[in-house]
Amino acid sequence: MIERREVLIDGEWVPSAGDGVIEVENPVTEEAFATVPRGSAEDVDRAADAAAAAFDEWSHSSLGRRAEVLNNLADIVESRADEITRTIVTEIGEPLSIATGHQTLPTVRHLRNTADALKDVDWDVQVGDTLVHRAPVGVVGAITPWNVPLLMIAMKVGAAVAAGCTVVLKGTEIAPMSSYFFAEATLEAGLPRGVFNLVCGTGPEIGEAIASHPRIDMVSLTGSPRAGSRVMELASASVKRVALELGGKSANLILEDLPGADLERAVTVGIEDAFRNSGQVCGGLTRMLVPRSRLAQVEEIAAARVARYVLGDPFAAETTLGPVVSRAQRDRVRALIQSGIDEGARLIAGGGEQPTGLDKGYFVRPTVFTGTPDLRIAREEIFGPVVTILPFDSEEEAIAIANDSQYGLAGGVWAATTDRAREVALRLRTGRVRLNGSPVNARAPHGGFKLSGIGRENGRFGIEEFLEYQSIG
Repeated sequence: MIERREVLIDGEWVPSAGDGVIEVENPVTEEAFATVPRGSAEDVDRAADAAAAAFDEWSHSSLGRRAEVLNNLADIVESRADEITRTIVTEIGEPLSIATGHQTLPTVRHLRNTADALKDVDWDVQVGDTLVHRAPVGVVGAITPWNVPLLMIAMKVGAAVAAGCTVVLKGTEIAPMSSYFFAEATLEAGLPRGVFNLVCGTGPEIGEAIASHPRIDMVSLTGSPRAGSRVMELASASVKRVALELGGKSANLILEDLPGADLERAVTVGIEDAFRNSGQVCGGLTRMLVPRSRLAQVEEIAAARVARYVLGDPFAAETTLGPVVSRAQRDRVRALIQSGIDEGARLIAGGGEQPTGLDKGYFVRPTVFTGTPDLRIAREEIFGPVVTILPFDSEEEAIAIANDSQYGLAGGVWAATTDRAREVALRLRTGRVRLNGSPVNARAPHGGFKLSGIGRENGRFGIEEFLEYQSIG
């Protein structure tokens, strides 16, 4: 049993002011393997005071100094990559063979990209006789999720520190060990005292204290729309800035003119994208829009791909799909699968039953439906390995279905040419669109429209989220 009793405040590991602990559960064994403090608002008070005291010096640090710290952090994470990855696998159950490339190494690349992006920000621009200066917003409260626990810390903290801000981090209590790894790395990387502070606890206790704290100038959260709405409500009392990444129900649109030889790749890539981390990804392409004339062929390809997934021990080399993170998450996903059946969707693969041979663990069978846009499974974010195929009869109808969502985070378009795919992508109300399976550009902005949130992350765009304009002259 791993026991963490302390939080990091002003460069020192100190006992949490909270009087309880939170058990960290392994979703494969359904047993606790670690405990962390159940902190209190007093921890946030101390951390915010430390961050505020450190702000003046760090906000005037050189860009070279900030880049040096970020690159040091990247080096430290890379040197401990195996240990960190195995811990993340234990926390959330993503297969080890996938987690290195999905969790740890992207964290290293992101920190280095952020360091490099410092030179791309227009810190000072002359407008007539006025100097327009980009200034750090102040103390940032960062609240991060459990599905990619280390990468999301690096995305928020890395960009805030690059901007010259100081930080109070609430790492997720479901997969909290990454926040402790990162905190240890900040000390080793040479970040001055108080620039980064770690508190630990639940959303209602710690998250709300951060969102309402008078010494915290901005809150950056990745989570649910409900959590984002609550943060906005609390932040409004002190008119804080907020940046929110809140999930999605993203469409993968396969156009009629896509050559038949490319159809299998389009369907396969879409399924694989949606089932990353057992479907626990905000930008997963969970709605597959296909021409009605190709529906039977698409269903056959999708069923064949799903049949190749191997569920089981995430540390086993053959495993390609792990559990979802908790009993509550498993039960919610299964209830939504059942709603699809009850509402008349056609089950193509999977279902709500416990996978054969897996009597323990929060496993969900990879599931594909064909249905209509009005179904719950086609409208609600499921956050599990479930895809809904939606047939359409015209391109205009396809675009309308794609845009008929309360979310707008990601998307995909497949067409005969990239130019043709881009033409359709420009009509979609969503933050990021991949064209014909193009890889995600980690330097391009990530963020959404509508309930998917406010603000952008990655590269210079992520740094600029933590800057204010100042006019001098």
